[in-house]
Amino acid sequence: MLDKFNSEPHRRYNILTDEWVLVSPHRTKRPWQGKTDKIPNQKRPSYDEKCYLCPTNTRAGGEINPEYSGTYSFVNDFAAVFPGSNTSEYKNGLLQASGETGICKVVCFSPDHSLTLPLMEVNEIHEVIKLWQREYEELGGLTEINHVQIFENKGDIMGCSNPHPHGQIWSQSSIPETVLKKQKQQRTHWDHHKRSLLKDYIEQEIELSERIVLENEHFVALVPYWAVWPYETMIVPKKHYQHVGQLNWEEQKAFASILKDLTTKYDNLFETSFPYSSGIHQSPTDTKHPEWHFHMSFYPPLLRSAEVKKFMVGYEMFANPQRDITAEQAAKTLKSLSTTHYSKTN
Repeated sequence: MLDKFNSEPHRRYNILTDEWVLVSPHRTKRPWQGKTDKIPNQKRPSYDEKCYLCPTNTRAGGEINPEYSGTYSFVNDFAAVFPGSNTSEYKNGLLQASGETGICKVVCFSPDHSLTLPLMEVNEIHEVIKLWQREYEELGGLTEINHVQIFENKGDIMGCSNPHPHGQIWSQSSIPETVLKKQKQQRTHWDHHKRSLLKDYIEQEIELSERIVLENEHFVALVPYWAVWPYETMIVPKKHYQHVGQLNWEEQKAFASILKDLTTKYDNLFETSFPYSSGIHQSPTDTKHPEWHFHMSFYPPLLRSAEVKKFMVGYEMFANPQRDITAEQAAKTLKSLSTTHYSKTN
């Protein structure tokens, strides 16, 4: 039956959001045989005096960075939300608004301007994960913060304003809509089975082994059955953990290792610094959520080459998410790629 779905139009159900995606595999049966232009990779310097994220440089907001030697975080100079007690409410017929407060931070992964996650060492990525843990615990521990969103936008095509290796953390008083959708689905499964929805899911995926890209003792990286973006993936801990702060030292290292290997495969796909948006969905911090199983998703836009982007337009904007390659095809391609970065072999 699945063979028929791998060649003909069908819909797939997203267990985390209660939504469907239209899959049209007949449109592009072998995506990796398309155009494969390579973008010249210009090696960046380890330090850029004009970069507002490099150590000792002045940031856009006027603050001066310390001479940091590892990971470093600071409050975003141009934050989307900021601390305060804005509890204002507005309602006029069908028009509504409510005040929002929070704290936005920038996380510099490394002082080295030339690096990205796949080019960093596992022990360096481990330090990033430990910083994510601290920020989640500290920000989430504030009474006015009910959700902590850790994410990274990588590459110009994703709107990244600075090539220095960095991510962001937006913490806020409200819980975002996508998180609420995932929370509802996970809560329903937990109430009925007293088991994690994602734990049950990844156990089935491991048994089928059709969409698994990478696996180690503590984590799996796979193309979700319901993936929307061409080479979308998700990293999930095998144990049922609500948030990243619960990982022990060994599990942190395993997370760092699979994160490096997955992003290396991305770069190797079209031999370019692969753009994506990635984010960790984990338990909100308003109260305890036993149903939550944290996971890190990657939404990369490239489909056929380093220059051909998959746009969400037309049908996707007005009707329903849609993709032209199946999750199985994408997983097969990613799984076949080396975990040694192409720049190290050429």
